[in-house]
Amino acid sequence: MATYRPISENDIEILVDMMRDFYAIDGYPIDPEVSKTLFAQFISDGNLGRSWLIEQDGHVVGYVILTFIFSFEFAGRIAFIDELYIVEKARGKGIGRQTIDFIQNEAMNLDLKLLYLEVEPHNSNAKKLYFGKGFEEHKRQLMVWRRD
Repeated sequence: MATYRPISENDIEILVDMMRDFYAIDGYPIDPEVSKTLFAQFISDGNLGRSWLIEQDGHVVGYVILTFIFSFEFAGRIAFIDELYIVEKARGKGIGRQTIDFIQNEAMNLDLKLLYLEVEPHNSNAKKLYFGKGFEEHKRQLMVWRRD
């Protein structure tokens, strides 16, 4: 059974190491020093969201980050599951399913109105997990703007 521990400043190194592995799966760039700085800022301000290390049998096997957004459309605070990563050796053991249960319970405790997440088109295992936990494809298309 997985357990969840809020991430502290002492965990940032291990978190960023896992982020590096997670981003490498799809070739996303990462600057570890920037990520460390951002994460220190994130955990120091509870209004930004919550984050947890996922542990099993005394070992860190992943992490999950929940970021907050305020929405008039949904009448209050909603959240984005910004990252959910489980190390390769721990996949396929039900930890992802337990983690979504944990996050959905936290969402209710935090009075969140809605959870968003995004999944890579090729990640059929994640899609199966999310559909099985009540997530559905949104009728809108996600778009981005980046400041250069």
